Amino acid sequence: MATPTVVSWEQVSVPTPSGPLAVRVFRPGTATPRGWLVWAHGGSWRAGSAQDWHGATAELARDSGFGVMSVDYRLAPDVRHPAMVEDVLSALTWAGEQRDGPVGGPPVLAVGGDSAGGTLAASAALVCRDRGMPLAAQVLAYPPLDPGCAAASYHRFPDMFPTASYLRAAWQDYRQPGRPVAADGTRLHSTPFEAADLRGLAPAVMATGDLDPVSDDVHRYGRLLRAAGVRVALGEFRQTGHGAFLQPGRDPGGHPAASLRGWLAQALHRFTSPDDAEA
Repeated sequence: MATPTVVSWEQVSVPTPSGPLAVRVFRPGTATPRGWLVWAHGGSWRAGSAQDWHGATAELARDSGFGVMSVDYRLAPDVRHPAMVEDVLSALTWAGEQRDGPVGGPPVLAVGGDSAGGTLAASAALVCRDRGMPLAAQVLAYPPLDPGCAAASYHRFPDMFPTASYLRAAWQDYRQPGRPVAADGTRLHSTPFEAADLRGLAPAVMATGDLDPVSDDVHRYGRLLRAAGVRVALGEFRQTGHGAFLQPGRDPGGHPAASLRGWLAQALHRFTSPDDAEA
């Protein structure tokens, strides 16, 4: 997919404790971005790249008004959790050091991802809360959240991708035994379902499809977040399966909200707008 003409992009190298991290930085066609959204692509923690997601993340920048940093995080089987989450956190730290916002101060930060990348984004949001790092939103497109794939939706659509058996194998490749902790003592969850307390998390923009096997995970997490007092906007799209973030972001009439990706972009815009307290 081509880059929208109003979006510019560049390849940057973000320093991390494990070495340089490749990131594609997309800037919307505005004088200054509304903030920075660090994005983790899907691919079952084992595949995918910022290049593969180039068109989708470029359109996300255009439609949200955010600068989007698409992260080439490390993949299984070369590494296992928490390496992927640490890469997303390094990108967030780097994004927080940028000073090209409207007033030159600390930028508005958000984290997001689709599928396995959504799982990483949700886990990174927990770390941000625990470290006291301000986060304006977490944007989660159909993240698988239960390593056991036990919800009814996995069995309601047994032939739809990703199947429960496929995802259980992916979880095994992604996770390692134990309860990883960062050097500063912060717990690094492999899924937010491990967290005992969800209070104080960043507002969540969540989307899934009614034919997606992971949809019950998404609805369950939405209920848990709301019960913890976290603001949630959850959109479910009809006749939509897994992977819809990569599908065209606008309908033939050019309306971005008609697609899952366009809806995410507009919901993020509303969540971070001072003129719209409730999305």
